[in-house]
Amino acid sequence: MRIDKYLKVSRLIKRRTVAAEACDAGKIYVNGRSVKPSCVLKIGDEVEIRLGQPIKLVVRSLNEKASKDEACSLYEIRND
Repeated sequence: MRIDKYLKVSRLIKRRTVAAEACDAGKIYVNGRSVKPSCVLKIGDEVEIRLGQPIKLVVRSLNEKASKDEACSLYEIRND
C-alpha cells in the first residue's frame, strides 16, 4: 500500500492529498529515509511523521478498507 493512502486509511492524517504534500515536503520517513507519496509500505516498516510533535510507529497491518474502529490496529506507536 502506498504511504499516502496508508496515512489516510489509518487516520493519522485526515486527507490523502495532505499526506502526499507532507511526503513531498520531507516530513514523512520510512525506515530512516524521507519518502515520496508513492513509497510502498510493508508490514514491519518503521514510519516517522514529523508534523508538529514527531510520531514514530511500526506498520502492523495493511487493510485498505479499515473502519474507524479498526484504524488504530493498523500501527503500533513507538516511544523511543
